[in-house]
Amino acid sequence: MVIRNERINQRRQVVIIMAPELLILLGAVILQADLLPDKKFLLLPPVNFTIKAVNLAQVLLRWEPNPDQEQSNIQLGYHVKINAPQEEDYETRNTERNLITILHKGFSASVRTVPWNDHSLQASSWVSAELKAPTGSPGTEIVNLTCTTNTKADNYTHLRPYQVSLHCTWLVGKDAPDDTQYFLYYRYRSWIEECQEYSKDVLQRNVACWFPRTFINSKGRDYLAVYVNGSSKEAAIKPFDQLFALHAIDRVNSPANVTAEIKGTCLSIHWEKPVSAFPSHCFDYEVKIYNAKKGYFQTEKMTTNTLITIIDDVSKYYIQVRAAVSPVCRATGLWSEWSRPIYVGKDDQKPWTEWFLIAVMMTICFILLIFSLICRICHVWTKLFPPVPGPKSNINDFFVIINNEKTGSSETEVISYVEEAGFETLEDSVF
Repeated sequence: MVIRNERINQRRQVVIIMAPELLILLGAVILQADLLPDKKFLLLPPVNFTIKAVNLAQVLLRWEPNPDQEQSNIQLGYHVKINAPQEEDYETRNTERNLITILHKGFSASVRTVPWNDHSLQASSWVSAELKAPTGSPGTEIVNLTCTTNTKADNYTHLRPYQVSLHCTWLVGKDAPDDTQYFLYYRYRSWIEECQEYSKDVLQRNVACWFPRTFINSKGRDYLAVYVNGSSKEAAIKPFDQLFALHAIDRVNSPANVTAEIKGTCLSIHWEKPVSAFPSHCFDYEVKIYNAKKGYFQTEKMTTNTLITIIDDVSKYYIQVRAAVSPVCRATGLWSEWSRPIYVGKDDQKPWTEWFLIAVMMTICFILLIFSLICRICHVWTKLFPPVPGPKSNINDFFVIINNEKTGSSETEVISYVEEAGFETLEDSVF
């Protein structure tokens, strides 16, 4: 009996000692159970989903969480899918989003509720909204819209030392009436400006626009939105909009003050960076060297504004340089035009004026030779200048030989007329 009581007491002591550990383990199990997602927990779709055009080529997407959504400790997010004008999707925890996009084709999107960090739950169903395309007769909108920007130095202000110009061109819609007139606007960030300087076609329709000064940042990385609408008495003109990445349409200026010098067999070329808001280290260069004697081009790529190379010192060289903004400062864009050629070196050849005179003289001689041969073959000279006949002589005794022969006692006088041999031939010949 005593032994049994001792065993009971030992068990009690073990339970008492292990009780805290059991409580901790039980609490952890309960907490973990609370954190596990409820497999019956359903996600409800957002409500009041709207799409609104808030600016040129800009829309605002907005929605609200479902008020009937069951509250839980699960973090919720939203999956947004753009259906038109092009497909795109992303996830966010916000309930609104500004998008830069073209709108002349219309815009549509869908959104659904998703678990932000727990993918064991199933996403809600989709809700959709649409912004319809603007009205207008098909084929009346412009086509082939192209735009370019260019930077110029502005010496009149210190706040904006560089000004950006914008030039856009387009073609008239194939079904646009003859009285159609187009109007262009651009938007950069929050600035909107209407064109004031147009170029026209033969029917006096606007087909190009020029902005000498704009609000565009010459170092900007934003998109440029261009919008063109129109009017006509015969049809409703459909509007058109397009987005341009600034780096893709910026026409960089050519390098300035290109100089070259030859010392022995060493050609040294130097130039200044283009007129631009970008600093010197933001440019790549190409140098084109033409050897006039050997007739070939040599092109060198540079990241500095000086090139030194070995050349043939008895040739003349034509040198040009162009520039582009380096990818280290901006996305790769357009190359500038080549700079005006400069000439350096010796020219062993005759000046072009001498070659021209030589060519003219040789041509004249050749023409005279051909004409002479034609005249000889076709007797053109005889036909142009026939011979003048000389007076005929009735006296054929150019040479008279009188032979007096006396025979015996009587005297006989014999007169002989001898014509010089070849006389008739001489008379009939042509001088």
